Amino acid sequence: HPLLDMIVFGIALAVAVVPEALPAVVTISLAIGVQRMVKRHALVRYLPAVETLGCTSMICSDKTGTLTKNEMTVRRLLTGNGRIVDVTGSGYDPAGDFTGNGQVVEPDDGILVLLKAAALCSDAHFTLNGDKRELNGDPTEGAIVTAAEKAGMDPASLRAEYERIDEIPFTTESRRMTTLHNHAGGRIAFAKGAAEEILGASTSVFANGMVNDLTPETRERIMGNVAAFGTDALRVIAAAYRETGSVSDTGTGLVFLGLIGMIDPPRPEARAAIDKCRSAGIGIMMITGDHPATAGAIAGELGLLGGGRRVVTGNDIASMDDLTLRDSIKGISVCARVSPEHKLRIVQSLQSIDEVVAMTGDGINDAPALKKADIGVAMGITGTDVSKEAADMTLTDDNFASIVAAVEEGRIIFSNIKKYLMYLLSSNLGEIGLMLTTSMMGLPLPLSAVQILYVNLATDGLPALALAVDPPDPGIMKRHPRKINKGIFSRPVILLIVAGGLWSTLVNTSLYFWAMHTGRSTSEIMTIVFASLVLIQFFKAYNFRSDRNSVFKKPFQNRWLNTAITWEVTLILFVIYLPVLQNAFGTFSMTAADWGVVFGVSVTIIPFIEICKFFLRRRYRE
Repeated sequence: HPLLDMIVFGIALAVAVVPEALPAVVTISLAIGVQRMVKRHALVRYLPAVETLGCTSMICSDKTGTLTKNEMTVRRLLTGNGRIVDVTGSGYDPAGDFTGNGQVVEPDDGILVLLKAAALCSDAHFTLNGDKRELNGDPTEGAIVTAAEKAGMDPASLRAEYERIDEIPFTTESRRMTTLHNHAGGRIAFAKGAAEEILGASTSVFANGMVNDLTPETRERIMGNVAAFGTDALRVIAAAYRETGSVSDTGTGLVFLGLIGMIDPPRPEARAAIDKCRSAGIGIMMITGDHPATAGAIAGELGLLGGGRRVVTGNDIASMDDLTLRDSIKGISVCARVSPEHKLRIVQSLQSIDEVVAMTGDGINDAPALKKADIGVAMGITGTDVSKEAADMTLTDDNFASIVAAVEEGRIIFSNIKKYLMYLLSSNLGEIGLMLTTSMMGLPLPLSAVQILYVNLATDGLPALALAVDPPDPGIMKRHPRKINKGIFSRPVILLIVAGGLWSTLVNTSLYFWAMHTGRSTSEIMTIVFASLVLIQFFKAYNFRSDRNSVFKKPFQNRWLNTAITWEVTLILFVIYLPVLQNAFGTFSMTAADWGVVFGVSVTIIPFIEICKFFLRRRYRE
């Protein structure tokens, strides 16, 4: 061939073999996936994190507000004299009663002092928005203030009477909050927090209007009540006080006032999301600062326990060396009383056994664990700015189900990129195979340079973009997560690409020989091969909507693909039949018989790929 013709043809062939639309399609599919995630309450900060989401094999989730509603309601009180009182009502409505043995009772001094101390050691308050009470502050403190209102107290008047002059805020390390107040009798400090912390700092107990020594027997009884509250899925808060002039003196010598048990029911959708994770091969670990009994009770309701999986505490984790923790981590479903340091060790231990970890967090001190996790998940409602900055994804509704939805979207996006690549590379392989086969046989080229460029444009254009937004495979959340270091080109995928390319080469080369032996002109031969090559690629687009499911299972579900193929077929008809385009592309007007032959050989790609999928399904069962 003339040198200039070879150069032009070589450039056209190079353009045909390079998937130049790949960056655009990948970016568009990621961007569209991120938009879908936003609608499902998951905001992804970095596009590459979407791919990692699809590999997630372990989700470490906070309990409060994520697996539960974060709508606290005080249900039970224990006063210093051992009296247990139930509290009626729900949510933040101050209507409710105190009951004992099924009878309504008036709150005695023990109840009043307990609720007063806990309410004064809280920052939550309510505002009216029309007829609706809106909480400003922590839900736990909101429940305590509501219980104080049920006992007839006015929080605003109480805070005016006991002016706060100093405080030690709650931290995950101290697990308690302390406030110092001026009042008519001098200065008094109130403390509330984890029962173990408050009880450990107490030396006395307020019972029957008197302050008595806190005996070992009383301590044991109180801790027994803490466990009993927790078994009933109640979150337990203890309260105490000390008459002192400084909050720094409250590390010991407190007067124990009692326990407040509150319920935070599981989210209705959490159980279904956990079941979905199980079917997808994703493990779940609940991480909470609550008492082990409380955490275990909630985990039991959510179906996280069973099968030898157990509840451990932060102290248990701290007592294990790295090797012991790594060997034990797979058998742990619940981590209670944890600190941010424990979260970091959990992430490191899971990653050491090749788990891809999504870790939730909302506090400043959670940032290291969020950064270390493969996917850091911050809480959009309760999370701090530091935690959101450290995370890869933010939940706008703080809901565990949104994490699962994000993982599903990550899998869908990866699957769609794989579909596009299978379709495109198989089509390109068919083009190259046709050109190489005919060239090696010393035959005239079956396509002109402009026809090759157009075939590539039709392949890389709208059909490829349509596959990037293809609906998900029905069983996408019933497969085990892929390994994070495993690429798109698994053996079944490569075999399908090669099989599709070789069949396209065989069919179009055979059609080329047939057209040559029928005495047709060069223009007619090229047009027939051109039409066949385009049609066979359009059929491939439907074939490669899944690398495992049959093309006959909802074949036209992707409306964007249907529209794209319809439009491309229309353009091909224009190229073949419009005289002005016939001159540009070197085509001629095909007859109905020609179309019958072209359609007949092109459609054979469907049963061939179906047979390949059948054998691959049997050979490579997941």
